[in-house]
Amino acid sequence: MECLKRGTSHKEAQRLVENSLGNKKIRRALLLPPDFTRLHSCAGELCAMYYSILTRGGAHVDVMPALGTHAPMTRGQSDAFFGGVIAFEKLITHDWRRDVTKLGEVPAEFVASVSEGLYKKPIPVEVNRRIIEGEYDLIVSLGQVVPHEVAGMANYSKNIFVGCGGSAMISASHILGAAYGMERIMGRADTPVRAVFDYAEEHFLSKLPVLYALTVVTRGEEGGGDWFGGVTLEGLFIGRGREIFEKAAALSSELNIIRLDKAPKTVVCRLDPSEFHSTWLGNKAIYRTRLAIADNGRLIILAPGIERFGEDSECDRLIRKYGYMGRDRIFALAESESDLRENLSAAAHLIHGSSEGRFEVVYAAPKMPRREIESVGFGWMDYNEATGMYNPETLHNGWNTTNNGEEIFYIDNPALGLWSI
Repeated sequence: MECLKRGTSHKEAQRLVENSLGNKKIRRALLLPPDFTRLHSCAGELCAMYYSILTRGGAHVDVMPALGTHAPMTRGQSDAFFGGVIAFEKLITHDWRRDVTKLGEVPAEFVASVSEGLYKKPIPVEVNRRIIEGEYDLIVSLGQVVPHEVAGMANYSKNIFVGCGGSAMISASHILGAAYGMERIMGRADTPVRAVFDYAEEHFLSKLPVLYALTVVTRGEEGGGDWFGGVTLEGLFIGRGREIFEKAAALSSELNIIRLDKAPKTVVCRLDPSEFHSTWLGNKAIYRTRLAIADNGRLIILAPGIERFGEDSECDRLIRKYGYMGRDRIFALAESESDLRENLSAAAHLIHGSSEGRFEVVYAAPKMPRREIESVGFGWMDYNEATGMYNPETLHNGWNTTNNGEEIFYIDNPALGLWSI
């Protein structure tokens, strides 16, 4: 295992990347970076480093972003994410509904044992067929370890089993997390979903030449880091085995979980318009703040780039049809309605996006009509009015007092942490 901590520079990261490859001759390599929704993970720049080193050494290198259920990168997003090093035409689009192969399944008995009996079905293990059939000498999975609403801590083998996984595995793992409860999952390295990924990694990936490169990232008050987006690379862990994930998760827990001394009545989150285009992604503002917001409080989401609900047409349709209703209602619908039962990842998303009536969620999204926002269960606020009251140009991360004397808690990028009391 190779690791660097605390303010890792580009030069130090380059050295670690080179060391991780050793002297082995690589003929064919597959790089699995995260997608554009992990814009501030440093993983795009690290992927570019691997690509440059391997291609200079004569290797054929394929690059397949771990999209999961998300939309593929555009040319402009690719250029920004990889710094222009990897040509847009080189990117392979992962199709989570069709382009996968089933390796086996995690037994129902195991799933029941790790979930306290809340989920008792086997979970299919599916990954993109190239991972299995590509005859690669090296597969590098890159990404950020950060608190996550489904796995507890993002990345490591999740990047393969969800980011490059199939519909059945994505759906089953997400509904497992929803059944167990995100409040018991977020920010923890040991969760039922992680146990399922660990089982699948041990039983179905152990013979593949996988190398994990995991980052831990923070963003200072002024975004003064020297990596893309002004973030600081606090830790870089490269190797194989759960030990590197545990070390990364411990560092992320220390740096990315922000504990408040009191519960705010009003939380304001800003969603970067270059990164967040759907509520499927933008609801990170709900997930990552729900452990902090006071009962009967209010979450206001400044979302200038949000223009749809789902990342694909079917998920968008399901969100519009059922709305963000809460766990009990969605579980009942998933039993009675075939379209929701066949898309359990969407069902889990609808559960995660509900406050269960505990606090109000208000979207200020100028690209979406008020009637659409309200139709799925959210409150609506005029964007100009919202930014007039809560101007992201003048607010700073943390506690603020507005001109009218209101005390609020402001978060510039909810994807980078987890807020709790």
